[in-house]
Amino acid sequence: PMGEVVLEVWRRTSAVYPGVEACECVVMPDHFHGILWVKERLARPMGHIVKAFKRVSEQECRSNGLLLPPNPGSVPAAAPAAGLPAPAAGLWQPGFQDSILLHRGQLHAMAAYIADNPRRLAAKRANPALFTVVAREAVLPGRTCAAIGNRFLLRHPLKRQIQVSRHISPAELAALQEELLYAAAHGAALVSPCISPGEKAIARAALEAGRPLIVLLANGFAPHYKPPGRYFDACSAGRLLMLAPFPYQRQRQPLTRAQCLELNAWARTISHATKS
Repeated sequence: PMGEVVLEVWRRTSAVYPGVEACECVVMPDHFHGILWVKERLARPMGHIVKAFKRVSEQECRSNGLLLPPNPGSVPAAAPAAGLPAPAAGLWQPGFQDSILLHRGQLHAMAAYIADNPRRLAAKRANPALFTVVAREAVLPGRTCAAIGNRFLLRHPLKRQIQVSRHISPAELAALQEELLYAAAHGAALVSPCISPGEKAIARAALEAGRPLIVLLANGFAPHYKPPGRYFDACSAGRLLMLAPFPYQRQRQPLTRAQCLELNAWARTISHATKS
């Protein structure tokens, strides 16, 4: 019911602010996604519109009896026993996160992401262990790193490293991809940091073919990390393991040659190791 109130208030945004159209949205159990199309210069910052949307939706939830008043002391002591909602500070957390969609294809991608949110949540709930970041997974003897996904892929008896030079010819790349995908189809798990374009292409082909893949990341996992794009579906199917040898950095740093060499060394050692 609270989600229905939020949805109705969102749909009324265009009537209150004619210069803004409320487009695709989804109400999730613990967050909300929505696209606002700003058609003309606004007299006030967009944050004012978001703040009003949050305020009105919270007020209407309270008036419909879906939230207790802001001051729990004003509620009779028998209220919880009567099955009323538990006291709550409010419907929304402070602030919001926004992105400006400026480039071709971004709007379509964001709308598709919003529409796919419920399915992604169902996949996470069905496979919680596959979406839990493990801070210190024993990957190699004496070496641990953060991991998310199917950690049993480390026990795969057959593993092949994807390492491709940036100077490889198209014919050589096609032959290598065919060889590695054949190996993956016959029981091998592919391992790569996916640095060069060729490595990314072969890893992408492996994901599309539904083959197991171990990926080493140049950056660690942010709080509440979720695998993006194709990685999400591969993770939910148990076909992906993501490893992060380096700690998470909020500001992305350029990948150094030393880091590339280290990531490839991890991939090479993992591909030759058998974990019991």
